[in-house]
Amino acid sequence: MNKLKIGDKVRFLSEIGGGRVAGFKGNNLVLVEDEDGFQIPTPINEVVKVETDDYNIAKVHTSATKQPKTESPSATKATKNEEEDYDPADRPISYRPPVEERRGGDVLSAYLAFVPIDVKQISSTNFETYFVNDSNYYLQFTYMVAEGASWRLRASGEVEPNTKLFIEEFGRDVLNEMEKACVQIIAYKRDKSFILKPAVDVQFRIDPVKFYKLHTFQENDFFEAPAMLITIVENDITPRPLVIDAKQLKQEMFSPKNSQEQGRGQQKNGGGMVRRYENGQSKGKPMESRKSDNIVVDLHAHAILETQAGMSAADILNYQLDIFRRTLEEHKKEKGAKIVFIHGKGEGVLRRALINELKYKYKKYTYQDASFQEYGYGATQVTIH
Repeated sequence: MNKLKIGDKVRFLSEIGGGRVAGFKGNNLVLVEDEDGFQIPTPINEVVKVETDDYNIAKVHTSATKQPKTESPSATKATKNEEEDYDPADRPISYRPPVEERRGGDVLSAYLAFVPIDVKQISSTNFETYFVNDSNYYLQFTYMVAEGASWRLRASGEVEPNTKLFIEEFGRDVLNEMEKACVQIIAYKRDKSFILKPAVDVQFRIDPVKFYKLHTFQENDFFEAPAMLITIVENDITPRPLVIDAKQLKQEMFSPKNSQEQGRGQQKNGGGMVRRYENGQSKGKPMESRKSDNIVVDLHAHAILETQAGMSAADILNYQLDIFRRTLEEHKKEKGAKIVFIHGKGEGVLRRALINELKYKYKKYTYQDASFQEYGYGATQVTIH
């Protein structure tokens, strides 16, 4: 068959119909424009050139039906050379499949997903990583893992709306390299106006132990197999990261605004002040009923986390212990200072974890149950020495 050119009439081999060649996509697809102006991408070997607009019964150009050419030899040679030098890949691509948008998809939701290849062999199987875009926006993303104080790019790319993108397959030998990760996202739409979304930058920890536990991988809306989903952004809200910037935290704690609030609280309440960690940030907050000089840190999950979505009990406990350690580190030079950690009664898991830290890591500090009258039965007082 002669090489196809833009404007040639063609019909489909595998079905009724045809049209005119409107362009090419790569070396293997031809864009056939039908009577309604819709361009249909079709494999080149699935169409044939015809001389009539009747695409049901058409006279096909083959070597047996070719008409004698009347062009001069020089013109024929020039045309042949032009056709041979004209690569279909050089032709402009005018076809782009329309993006399927769904109702409610104009809020950003994106996840990093880990899927076991053989969930029945959870102790030995490899895993696949996917980026899931559950929104009507295109998402340009980068996925990085920490190497000490630096970062290494693990994947990057563009994910179309309401689709998922395979990133990599990995084994257990690299789990320790993935313990601290970061995903950054920029959202936009093509060929239409859209509401601007802020850039997303989320750091989180990946617990290697979870990859050995079957219950970690749950049924979900995105995969037929069980998967572990890490929320990057959901309904335009980014979850509070499990990795806190200590320098930023210290700057906010000692900012002039917080210093003034703490000063007013100390004057009003005889020096009493409670420090609550809300949403991962330390905030001085006066308490009218306090009359001691203690620093009080509320470790209840609802006080330190904006949301607990996607976090296991172990994740929350580690976050509470991280705040406990940072608080002791912050006040380690304040000899004689008393810090009250409110942990609640509950099942006593958090209290036992705090006592364990004090026994083996902070041996020089003394501790006791805090005043029942002031703090109830779920608080421990630590004295800095």
